[in-house]
Amino acid sequence: MEEAAFQITQFVRRPGTGRDGRNIRVRTNYFVINDIPQMNIIHYDVTITPEVPQRLNRRVFDRFVEQHQGRALGNVRPVFDGRRNMFAPKLLPFGQAGTFDVDLEEDDAAATARRRPPRTFAIKLRRVGQDIVMEELMQFLHARGTLTNNCQMAIMAMDVIIRHKPSSDHITVGRSFFTPQGNRLIYGGAEVWQGYYQSARPTRGQMLINVDLSATAFYEGGPLTQMVVKLLDRRTPNDLYRGMNDRERQRVERSIKNLRIRDNHRAGNRRKFKIEKLTPTQASRTMFDLGDGGQTDVVTYFQRQYNKRLLYPNLPCVIVRKNVYLPIEVCDVIPGQRHMRKLDERQTADMIKFTCQPPNARANKIQAGLEILDFRNNEFLREFGMRISNDMMVVNARVLPIPTIKYHPTSKEHDVRPNGGAWSLKDKKLATGATLGSWSVLAFLNQNELPDQAINPFVREFVNTCQDSGMNIPNRTPPILHANPIGNIEEALKEAWLRAGNTAKAQPQLIVCILPNKGTPLYAEIKRVSDTVIGVATQCVQSRHVQQAKKQYCANVCLKVNVKLGGMNSFLDPAQIPFITDRPTILIGADVTHHGPGEDDKPSIAALCGSMDAKASRYAATIRVQTGRFEIIADLANMVKDLLKTFYQTCGRKPERVLFYRDGVSEGQFKHVLQSEINAVRAACQALEASYRPTITFVVVQKRHHTRFFPLDKRDSDRSGNCLPGTVVETGITHPFEFDFYLQSHAGIQGTSRPTHYHVLFDENGFNADSLQTLSYNLCHIYARCTRTVSLVPPVYYAHLVTTRAKFHTRWHESESSEGGAASAFGVVKQELQKVMYFM
Repeated sequence: MEEAAFQITQFVRRPGTGRDGRNIRVRTNYFVINDIPQMNIIHYDVTITPEVPQRLNRRVFDRFVEQHQGRALGNVRPVFDGRRNMFAPKLLPFGQAGTFDVDLEEDDAAATARRRPPRTFAIKLRRVGQDIVMEELMQFLHARGTLTNNCQMAIMAMDVIIRHKPSSDHITVGRSFFTPQGNRLIYGGAEVWQGYYQSARPTRGQMLINVDLSATAFYEGGPLTQMVVKLLDRRTPNDLYRGMNDRERQRVERSIKNLRIRDNHRAGNRRKFKIEKLTPTQASRTMFDLGDGGQTDVVTYFQRQYNKRLLYPNLPCVIVRKNVYLPIEVCDVIPGQRHMRKLDERQTADMIKFTCQPPNARANKIQAGLEILDFRNNEFLREFGMRISNDMMVVNARVLPIPTIKYHPTSKEHDVRPNGGAWSLKDKKLATGATLGSWSVLAFLNQNELPDQAINPFVREFVNTCQDSGMNIPNRTPPILHANPIGNIEEALKEAWLRAGNTAKAQPQLIVCILPNKGTPLYAEIKRVSDTVIGVATQCVQSRHVQQAKKQYCANVCLKVNVKLGGMNSFLDPAQIPFITDRPTILIGADVTHHGPGEDDKPSIAALCGSMDAKASRYAATIRVQTGRFEIIADLANMVKDLLKTFYQTCGRKPERVLFYRDGVSEGQFKHVLQSEINAVRAACQALEASYRPTITFVVVQKRHHTRFFPLDKRDSDRSGNCLPGTVVETGITHPFEFDFYLQSHAGIQGTSRPTHYHVLFDENGFNADSLQTLSYNLCHIYARCTRTVSLVPPVYYAHLVTTRAKFHTRWHESESSEGGAASAFGVVKQELQKVMYFM
C-alpha cells in the first residue's frame, strides 16, 4: 500500500444547477418557517425519576409546568422532547440546575373512593454547557459555515418546538402523531389511524417544515371478546361459547400478549392491567388458592364474589400477574394502543388501501393536517418567536428529456422513446436473445389439480412468445414433472434437473416451477435449493397464470428468463450515456438489508451488483452476511474485487471509473459510511494492482423520506395525477450547498409517487448537475424486469433483489425457535449463477 487511508473532511459542493429539460413548477409538502427564533436557545438536560415510558414522561412534564409555571419558570413555556431534552427561550429563574417534585393524579375519571394516592415524581433540570446560537445556523443556511454540532442542535430544538404541542395532545410514534378521526377498521381486531409526520429541514437561506401523512395500525378498543371473535375469524361472540382449541389459543395468545386492558366487573373501580398470557385451561377448570387453604375455580369465584355468571366458561382466562386470572369477558381493550406485531397479508392489503391516495387527495389531506397542527395558535411557537407559513411551497423543477431504448436491430421497432414512462415488447426483439435448450417443468400440484394437458398450452404460448422476442428455444416440449408442495423440495428439483439434462443430453439451464399459491415458504425453499445446492436458474409461475396463459404475462416471464440465462433485454443509445461509453466504467449498486424488529440476533445481508460491460445492462452480484444491524459493509473490499474481476473477464478491460450508488444510509451515517467504504473501494483496486487507481464517485440513494411532489399544471402530470417521469428538483428544498437532488423517474400507477433522493458525497469524476441527473434518469429505463421506467437506478434495485433473495438462502425460516448462530446455515450462490442475473 503506497498511501494511508485518506480522510474526508467535506462532502461535494453543488456544482451549479442543471439546465437540461423543460422548466416547470411543482408544489411540494414543505412549509416555510417565516420567522426563525432570534434569541439564543437555552438547553436543559431532563431526568425524571422514577423512570417511566415516554408517554408518561410527557404527562409528568406538563404537570410540572402547570405546578411550577410562576416561580421556577418565570411564566416561560419551555418545550420537551419526551426523553432528556428541554429548551427554553431564555435562562429560567432557577439558574443552572433545579429539582422539583411533581404529583400526578391517576387519570381515572371513574375511580372511586378506593383511589390510589397520587404518584410523586422528581424532575431534575440541569443547564447544558453551551447555549444554542441561532446566528450560527443562519451562517450554515447561507452557505457561509458548515453544519456544526450547534447547528444540528438548533435544528433539533426547532423540531421539538413544533412537535411539543401535538405530542402532548395526541398519540405519537416517532416523528408522527396520530388522531382517531377518520380511522378505518382492518382485519383481525386492528384499525388504521391517520397520522401527520413533521420535521424541520434546512435548505438554502431558510428553514422549512416537511409535513406528510403517515398511517399506523392500532388495536381496536372495546370488549376483548370482540377482538377474540375477529382474531379467530368467527362471526359473533356466541361462536365463542364452545371455547377454542389449542392452536387457536396459541394464536390468540400471540396476538394479545402485552396488550393493556381494563377490567369491567366491579362497580366504579376499573383497574388497568397488561396481558402476560392465557391460561392453558378454560375458566371453569382454572383453579387458584383462596388464601385460606381452600381452592376454587374462576367461574365459581366470580359467581360468589361478584354475583356474576360467566357467559363463556369454556374460554381460557387472561393472566395479568402471577396468580391473577381474569376471564376474557371482563376485560376491555384500552383504545389508542399501537399494533406492534407484523401485519399479516390481509391486514397489509387493508392498510395499503387506506394509505394509497392520488396526489391531489394527499395534498388536500396534508393541508387539512395544518388545521390540526394549528401553527397560528400554538403558544409554544409564539414563545420562541416562530411563525410558519400556511401554504405549501412551490418550487422550480425540470422534466428531463426521454432517452432512446434500443432493441435488436432486426426488430420491426428497434428504437423506442417511451411515452408516459412505459412501452411494450410488441414488434421488438431482445437485444441479445439467449438459447434455451435444456429445461424442464416442475408442477407443485398433482395431476388432478393441474393435469399435463392444462400445462401444455402454457408451455406452447411461453415458447412462442420467447421465440417471437428473439430467444432461441430448440427444445419446445420440455419434460413435465409433478411434486408435492409440502414434500421434499430438494429431491423434486434434483429429479427435474436430471430429467432436463437427460432429455436434452446437455447441462440443464432452467427449471420452470408451477406454484399452487403465493405463499413464501415453498418459493423460498425452491430458490435456496436451486441457487445454492444445484446451481440452476428457476422461474416460478403461479398456477392461475398457467391456466390462463396470457401473452402479456408470458412476455414478462420471458424478460426474466432471458437475463437469467445470460441474455440482454435492451440497452440505451450509447450517445445518451457518454459517461459509461466514453471510457470503461463500472456502475455498482450497494445495499444492506436488516431483519425486522425483534430479530436483532439475525445477521444483516450486504449485496453489491456491478455492471459488466459498456452497455450497463447486465450485472453480476456478490453477497456477504455480516453482524446484524451493522450499517457499514464489512467485507466491501473483497466484494468490489469480485466485481472488478468479473468486469475484466467480461470485456477484457479494467474500469477506469467507478460510479458507486449506495442505498440504505441515513444522513447521520453519511460521514462514517463514506469514510470506510471509499477506503475499501480504494483498497480493492490496489490489491489487484498497486498502481490501479480508477476515479470514484459515491452517491447515496434514499427512498425513505417524506418529500412528495404535486403537479401545478395538468400538462405536467401523468394519468395517475403524479408528476411526469423525469421530474427533477434541485433547489428550494435541497441541501443549502451540497450536491443533492430529487428525481421522480417512474410513472405513477396508484397513490402518490415518491421521488428518489440522490446525494453525492464524493466525486473524482467531475460530474455537473446535468450529467449525473440525466445519467441516473436514463439508467432507470433499462431495468430488465419490465418495460417501464423504474423509481431508482437499476444497480441499486438489483442489489435490493439480491439481499431479498439471500434471505431465502439461509435456513432460518424452517426453525423460527433456533436462537442466533443461524449464519452457519447460509448457502453460497453457485459459481455458475454468479455471472448471470439469477436473482431476477
